[in-house]
Amino acid sequence: MIPRPELEFALRRALGRSRGVVLIGPRQAGKSTIAQQFLSRNSPNYFDLEYQPGFERLAEPVAVLENLQGLVVIDEVQRRPELFPLLRVLMDRSDAPGQFLLLGSASPDLSRQAGESLLGRVEVVEVGGFDLREVMQAGHWRNDVADMLWSQGGFPRSWLATSEEDSFAWRNDAVSLHVRNDMPQFGLDVTAPTMLRFWAMLAHYHGQIWSAADPARSLGVSEPTVRRYLDILTQTLMVRQLQPWHENLGKRQVKAPKIYFRDTGLLHALMGIRSFTELLSHPKAGASWEGFALEQVLRMAKPDHAWFWATHQGAELDLLMFRGPQRIGVEFKRSLAPKVTPSMRIAIDDLKLDAMYVVYPGEHRYPIGEGVEAVPLWAMLPHESPVGAQTGSEHDFESDRGVVQRPRAKS
Repeated sequence: MIPRPELEFALRRALGRSRGVVLIGPRQAGKSTIAQQFLSRNSPNYFDLEYQPGFERLAEPVAVLENLQGLVVIDEVQRRPELFPLLRVLMDRSDAPGQFLLLGSASPDLSRQAGESLLGRVEVVEVGGFDLREVMQAGHWRNDVADMLWSQGGFPRSWLATSEEDSFAWRNDAVSLHVRNDMPQFGLDVTAPTMLRFWAMLAHYHGQIWSAADPARSLGVSEPTVRRYLDILTQTLMVRQLQPWHENLGKRQVKAPKIYFRDTGLLHALMGIRSFTELLSHPKAGASWEGFALEQVLRMAKPDHAWFWATHQGAELDLLMFRGPQRIGVEFKRSLAPKVTPSMRIAIDDLKLDAMYVVYPGEHRYPIGEGVEAVPLWAMLPHESPVGAQTGSEHDFESDRGVVQRPRAKS
């Protein structure tokens, strides 16, 4: 298994300051593996609620949990939502000896209960598939490794598969299992074939502004129903709805979200893309890469807030990140020679950006215009660069605290 030191550090830090921590993420993202770095599955304090004996051990939860000492792990906790009021009481009691690590697959039940019953009592740590920092051994950049992560995605069993064919087969099964086994517990009254059709339709919205009208018409359901389908895939961390930023600029601005698959491996499986060679020639390759790069930036920059911006006149910014009062604009271009566009200039001026970056799949980092810098994906790895690459700037795109803002040149 690939080490995940950043994630382990985040979890250790959360456990060091909170009585309760929720480790949340999609199935098969590695939550249980991470938790077992802190407590063995064989410990009497480890409860796996998908394993029948583990479920039955909590038949009398008060008698079992209130006397346990040290760390207590409850895996797939959303299967027992009635536990949350008890956990709230135990976390509030100064004489209760236990500390709780709750693992869940981001179900609406878990999100609701953690947001209400455990509000102010738990810290949430999100787990996704592998990211660029985790798959680059010793932090050294390799283009082939980045391409494989883009193509196969970051779910551990997909990434660690022995062949592209095995990876593709696992991802197809993962989509099917999510629809057939997981969706029913979310109260979704829809047949598996219908949900699979919707998910396949959604793949073609990747990187685009969402509209419920066409999917609703194709599926023969109402627009609110389709939006509910989308919200459930968002809550399970399969899809990201990047919300639009709008302010009083005297322009008509887009107010619908953009849709991105959080794992491009699942996106490619739904599109029937079986290999990296097929991906390169696919008409959606550009949109796929841009979504992949956006997800990597968000995971590693960790901004306070993230949005996109667009006007009905055609100006657009792929990503608007806030860190404190500073605004950072990011465009994603799958081009080896990105250029400044009129849209970028409009975004810089209208949004009063403190920095503007264009992330691209090349090797060199260099200014491409006044206040605009081209930044290759290897800049996601602090203090590392591929052989022959040059930074062209003393400013890192990312530091230990996230994006370092570079003031925009004044005209």
